[in-house]
Amino acid sequence: MNTSDKIPRDAMLFRFSLYGFLKNLRLFEPFLILFFRDATMSFFQIGVLYAARDIATNLLEIPAGVFADVFGRRRSMVLSFSAYIISFVMFFTWPGFGPFIVAMIVFGLGESLRSGTHKALILEHLRLRDLEHLKVPYYGTTRAASQIGSALNALIAAGLVFYTGDYRYVFLVSILPYTLDLINLATYPKSLDGDLQTLVWHEIPDQIKATTTTFLGLFRNPGALRAIFNSSGFDAFYKATKDYLQPILETFALSLPILVALQDDRRSSLVIGGVYFVIFLLSSYASRHAGAVSGRIGNVGQAINRTFFLGAGLLGVAGIAAWADIPALSILVFLGLYLLHNVRKPLNVAYISDQIENQVMASGLSVESQLVTLLGVIIAPVLGALTDAFGVGVALAALALSMVGLAVAARVAE
Repeated sequence: MNTSDKIPRDAMLFRFSLYGFLKNLRLFEPFLILFFRDATMSFFQIGVLYAARDIATNLLEIPAGVFADVFGRRRSMVLSFSAYIISFVMFFTWPGFGPFIVAMIVFGLGESLRSGTHKALILEHLRLRDLEHLKVPYYGTTRAASQIGSALNALIAAGLVFYTGDYRYVFLVSILPYTLDLINLATYPKSLDGDLQTLVWHEIPDQIKATTTTFLGLFRNPGALRAIFNSSGFDAFYKATKDYLQPILETFALSLPILVALQDDRRSSLVIGGVYFVIFLLSSYASRHAGAVSGRIGNVGQAINRTFFLGAGLLGVAGIAAWADIPALSILVFLGLYLLHNVRKPLNVAYISDQIENQVMASGLSVESQLVTLLGVIIAPVLGALTDAFGVGVALAALALSMVGLAVAARVAE
């Protein structure tokens, strides 16, 4: 076995990193809530839109994971990116609450086919090369490339909104990097599909039965369940609340005594793009050094538990600062939450993968993603309704209290 801790700079590390870089060129992300608000959606309606996306993802998550394990992970990823591209076209051409729900459902289909599957591709590559001991730094390196993509994404999106004064174009331009990524994924080595890469059609029912039986065994493994619940719980709160940085940034941008002659959308785009650029550059650094963080805090289990509580605290402070009309402090604390999420992600992937059998890795990681979406279906509309009633600050602080309770319930073995 290779005992070196040095990450091999092979061709697939570049391909995996390229995937993450292109995938994170979602130009709409820094402006998604503002796009919906510009389309006259209330925060509750935005929460319903998020829930529609998550319900679609949730319903299809496990079948999509089984599809990836049985029919090939690469096929699953190609179908995923095709669905994403269709949803981008719909957002650009078909405005309105009802049409947005349909576009969100198509986007959710893409999420269900992707979630957990690409992680399984990476882990299969490491298994084939006998490098499984490098899971945390290897995945952290690929995730760092993703965050570089997000940083560049923020600048491109800000420039596009500033130039056009219209949020819709961020969906149109996002089609290009997703098409390139689709080609990248379609040309991954067949060996990464795992043991089921060669299919005999009359044996498919038996293969599905065997995969499903092993998958159901996850629910008889308390260690695996707790690890999945810990990862999904944190990610659900993060996913539901992270975009609420956008209205805080907009309030902060419009309060600055600069560029007052510009249209509000153009003016706020400069501040939003700049802040997200810094956030994702720092997030890239955090992902790359996730292994070092684990070593300083303790073992991986200790790192996961302690960062969960820290995340709840950061969310609470961000909410209180927004309520007290101190947007600069709220923005800084949100920065910490983004960094923490990117430190946790490689740690959670490594911890979960130690609890799950390799042949159902995509299914197991898809269960984690499914729980994220299931919790998101509950959290997003509640957060939207609280924001409409009491404002962003109170809503975030209330969510932070719930997050503390979940951190206690989802402690993993140390």
